Amino acid sequence: MAGVITASEPSWIAPFTGLSPRQFAKLITALRREGADPVRRGRPWSLPLEDRVLLVAAYWRTNLTLRQLAPLFGVSKSAADRIIAHLGPALALQPRKRYRKNTVLIVDGTLVPTRDHTVAEQSKNYRYSTNHQVVIDADTRLVVAVGRPVPGNRNDCKAWEISGTKDAVGTTPTVIADGGYRGTGLVIPHRRRKGEDLPAWKEEHNTSHRRVRARVEHTFARMKSWKILRDCRLRGDGVHHAMLGIARLHNLTLAG
Repeated sequence: MAGVITASEPSWIAPFTGLSPRQFAKLITALRREGADPVRRGRPWSLPLEDRVLLVAAYWRTNLTLRQLAPLFGVSKSAADRIIAHLGPALALQPRKRYRKNTVLIVDGTLVPTRDHTVAEQSKNYRYSTNHQVVIDADTRLVVAVGRPVPGNRNDCKAWEISGTKDAVGTTPTVIADGGYRGTGLVIPHRRRKGEDLPAWKEEHNTSHRRVRARVEHTFARMKSWKILRDCRLRGDGVHHAMLGIARLHNLTLAG
């Protein structure tokens, strides 16, 4: 059965990946270089690598069920499931290993509603969710690290440590965060003591801090245009792979 959607027709790429055809071609080249399309024994994939990547990105972008998505690519539901399971980890963003001198990073947590209750807990959005710690470069606004998901009822200061984000960032760069990260050693806003007013210089610092930290909120808004982050049906590590893959696609859209 022939599919409706194919990467050989450039007009399908932008709506289902968020990337331009040129950015999509760069992604395919990088994946081949990383060994995402090896020659394997047995039955070959029913789709070329370009269409498989488009299928995974379309799944993340639209959050259609596999029964809805598979016929659009001319494959069975089980084949689409295997493609997502195989390519999802291959699309994952790799955390940055080295940082420029005087690099400033921003960290914050975002909740992803997740159907798999073995990895999620009810949180302040009143839904079973996972907490994902995301670190961006304050200058370029690119995502540099994403922690492993933790239950959504964990606060950010605890999630910062147990998700592996703290270890991934290290101690070299300056990291700023909101007031929920007290006691972590990160740069957070000045707090007003009961019955006291903050001095003018501290108010000025807090205003500057809010303006810079807003960049991570803008990043979350862009990443959640991939609708799977609004209601994830993937089980186990699926939500983690989706978050990492979407972070990589987000970086491609910014970097060009």
